[in-house]
Amino acid sequence: MHWFILILAGLLEIGWAIGLKYTDGFTRLWPSIGTLLLLLASFLLLAFAMKALPVGTAYAVWVGIGAIGTAIFGIFLFGESTDPLKLLSLSLIFIGIIGLKLAHT
Repeated sequence: MHWFILILAGLLEIGWAIGLKYTDGFTRLWPSIGTLLLLLASFLLLAFAMKALPVGTAYAVWVGIGAIGTAIFGIFLFGESTDPLKLLSLSLIFIGIIGLKLAHT
């Protein structure tokens, strides 16, 4: 259950990270409100997951999900680079997340 909550928190992190781009420096009201709501929900879910998961593992997985997802959305939404080294690096982060999950058992 706590792992599911942590993954959901990571997915919401992707939402607020992408939302930051649409806030235009928090000068646009509705994107700013949506981004802040996603941020709050993501933090609350992360805090809940940390009740049962080690802080280092939970935080690393949360950040990793957010980093990978935000980079992928950046590629598709904003035309960011698909440099092979970037994709390899994202793959390594993914492998690290899997390793942390396996190490937690």
